[in-house]
Amino acid sequence: MKRLPEPRTFDALTERHGERYKWLLLLVVGIGTVAGVLSTSVFNVAVVALSSEFGLGQDRVQWAMTGFMAAMTLSMLPAAWLLDRIGFRRTFIGSILLLAAASLAGSLATAFWFVVVARVLQGLATGVLQPLAMLVVLRMFPPQVQGRASGVLVLGISSTPAIAPAIGGVLVDRFGWEAIFLLNLPFCAVALAMGLFLLPLPREIRKGRFDFLGALLLSVATLALVEGVASLQGNGLLDPWTLGHFAVALVLTGGFAAYARRAEAPLIDLSLFRQRTFSMGTIVAFSYGFGLFGSTYLIPVYLQHALGYSAAAAGGALIPSGIALTATTPVAGRLADRFPPKWITTIGLVLFGSSFFLFFLYDGRVSYAELIAITLVGRIGLGMILPALNLATVRELPAHRLAQSTVVVSYVRQLGGVIGIAAMAVFVEWRVAVLGPSAVLQAYAQSFCFLGLVILASVVAACLMQHQPAEQRR
Repeated sequence: MKRLPEPRTFDALTERHGERYKWLLLLVVGIGTVAGVLSTSVFNVAVVALSSEFGLGQDRVQWAMTGFMAAMTLSMLPAAWLLDRIGFRRTFIGSILLLAAASLAGSLATAFWFVVVARVLQGLATGVLQPLAMLVVLRMFPPQVQGRASGVLVLGISSTPAIAPAIGGVLVDRFGWEAIFLLNLPFCAVALAMGLFLLPLPREIRKGRFDFLGALLLSVATLALVEGVASLQGNGLLDPWTLGHFAVALVLTGGFAAYARRAEAPLIDLSLFRQRTFSMGTIVAFSYGFGLFGSTYLIPVYLQHALGYSAAAAGGALIPSGIALTATTPVAGRLADRFPPKWITTIGLVLFGSSFFLFFLYDGRVSYAELIAITLVGRIGLGMILPALNLATVRELPAHRLAQSTVVVSYVRQLGGVIGIAAMAVFVEWRVAVLGPSAVLQAYAQSFCFLGLVILASVVAACLMQHQPAEQRR
C-alpha cells in the first residue's frame, strides 16, 4: 500500500493545493509582514500626542521609534540561523505571537519607558518577519515571474505605510495614542490562523551553532552608532560622549570584519560583498531605508508641528499617495520581469529623491493640495523601487546563499531606517535651535533637502549594479 505523506509536509500541502500553493504561502507571509509594517509606520502620527502626554521633546520621543527600529534591525541577524534551527513555520508563528503580545501590552502602558519596552518587543518580532516574505519569492517562484510575485507582495506591504497614518491619525484623535498599538492585532490573528494550516513542517533541521560573538559585535556597534547620531543634538559632534560612541561603532565593526574572515560559520559571510551587484545593492538598500523611514517619520510630524494639521488630517494627506503607490507597485513588478531591475530601481530613486527637493524649493510653505501632489511623485518612485531592489541585489546569488543574503539586505535597509529616523529627529531640532522658533518651516525644508541628497547619492551605486538576463539565472 502506498504510504500517504504527512498532512503538514511541503509535499502534501503542494499536492493538496496545487499550483496555487506558492501564492497561498506568499499571502500568509505577506499578511504577517503587513502586521509588522503597521507597527513601523502607524506610530509616527502619535509623536506629538506622546510629547504632550509625557512632556518630552522629539529628541526623546523618537526613542520609541528608534528603539523599535534598532530592535528590528538587530533581530534580523539571527533570522537565517533560526530558519535553519527551528524551520520557517516555527520562526514565523513565534514571531507573530510575540508581535501580538507586545502590541497588546503597549496599549496598556502608563509610563513612557513601558511604551519603549513594548516597541522594542514589537521590533524584535518584526525584524525576524522582514526577510521571510522575500525568501518565499526567491525560493518558490521561477526567475521569470519573481518580479510579478514581488509586486503582488509589495502591493500590500507598500500601501500600508501610506494608509496606516490616516487610520492611525483617526485613532489618535478619537481614542488616544494607546489605540494605535491595537491596529495590527487583526492581521496577527489572520496570519496566525492561516499559518497554522498552510505553513509546512520543516524538511530538515540543521543544528549549526549560532555565531554569538559576531552577533554581539554587530549589535553593540549598531546601538553605539544609533546613540551617537541621537546624541548629536544634546551634546554636539565634538563632545566626547558622541565621539566615543562613533569610535566604538567603528572599532567593533572593524573587529567583526577581522573575526568574520577567520570564523568557520560567521553571522555574515563577507565574501558576499565580492559580488559587485550585491555590494552596490546594499548601499542602495541603506540609502533607501534612510529615506523611506526618515520621510515616514518626518512628513506626519512636519504636517502637525509646522503646518498645524491634526493627526487625522496629517494621515489623510497621505492617502492619495498611498493609492498611487498601490497602483505603481504591481506594474513595476511586471517591468522587473521584462527589463533589468537595476534601471527600474534607478528611475524610482530619482523620483523618490526629487520629491524631497520640491519641499525644499517651496521652503516648507506648501498648501494641502501641493503636499498631496509632491507626495504622489515620491510614492510613485517608491513603488518602482520596492519590487525591483531585492531582485536586483540577490537573485543572481547561488540558492544556498539566498537566506543569508536576504537577511543582510534587510538588515542594511533597516539600519538605514534606524539612522534615518534618529538623524531626522535630531536634524529638525538642530535647525530649529539654530534658526529660531519662527523659522520652523525653513528647518523642515532643509531637512527634506538632506533626505533628497541621501537618496540621489545612491543613484550612482544603483547604476553600478550588474544585470544577468533571466534565461541565464538558475
